[in-house]
Amino acid sequence: MPETHPFSSALLHWFDQHGRNNLPWQTNPTPYRVWISEIMLQQTQVDTVIPYFQRFMRRFPKVEALANATQDEVLSHWSGLGYYARARNLLKAAQMIISEFDGKLPADQCALESLPGIGRSTAGAILSLAFKQRAVILDGNVKRVLARYHVVDGWPGHTQVARTLWQHAEQHTPAIRCDAYTQAIMDLGATVCTRSKPDCNRCPMQTHCKAFKLSDQGDITPQTWPGKKPKKTKPKKTSVFLILENHNEEILLLRRPQTGIWGGLWSLPEMAENTDIARNIASLYQLQLISK
Repeated sequence: MPETHPFSSALLHWFDQHGRNNLPWQTNPTPYRVWISEIMLQQTQVDTVIPYFQRFMRRFPKVEALANATQDEVLSHWSGLGYYARARNLLKAAQMIISEFDGKLPADQCALESLPGIGRSTAGAILSLAFKQRAVILDGNVKRVLARYHVVDGWPGHTQVARTLWQHAEQHTPAIRCDAYTQAIMDLGATVCTRSKPDCNRCPMQTHCKAFKLSDQGDITPQTWPGKKPKKTKPKKTSVFLILENHNEEILLLRRPQTGIWGGLWSLPEMAENTDIARNIASLYQLQLISK
């Protein structure tokens, strides 16, 4: 098991002085609260998550309340946060926790990864922050820190690049104070080693950071790492929404499919723009067509 070494020592020293320790999910870091926060924080900034987390906790303070909720209730408390599959997976996972784990979030990597919406890194964060176990994480912030510190070329979504970053993450994760280290490396990526404007002069890892050394020698910058995701041509789609209103001024809404955009949410009936049926219905009932 790795012992504390210069990387983690420097990071923990910085964290003790500059780390974030008053976030809502840190005040009472139960496994349930940590789990909810980690799911919300996936691809979403802390400032955006805080009010959603607070409202979610007021409505679903324990896993039992979440497991007994309807999908509409859960989605209504998630509305605006985006990536709605996360909310649907939370509901499914809560129900599994009740039925398969006696109402308690499991303190085991494999068991956690068996729950919908929890992958390797999220499971590691839960084990570290909630259960105080030594566990390794590799979220977006950590990938950026390690890719720059070690100058790991390539997009982290590629298998070999990800494997290399996991190896570095394992190497640096200490045997003691793992929970503080986990929060520290996430904080460093979120507040100092940021995507567009890294503040290298405030970074505790500057002395041994290979990206900083290279940037000090020429035109290259730390922003070169990690590599960018290969660009793909984004498909274009134009749709028509139908407003169907009855004599009581009630408007028809349909639940969208569980997969795809706005999965599981209620929406106006939607049809492709070139669908003759849509235009015939609109003409017959003098309906308004709204282009997406």
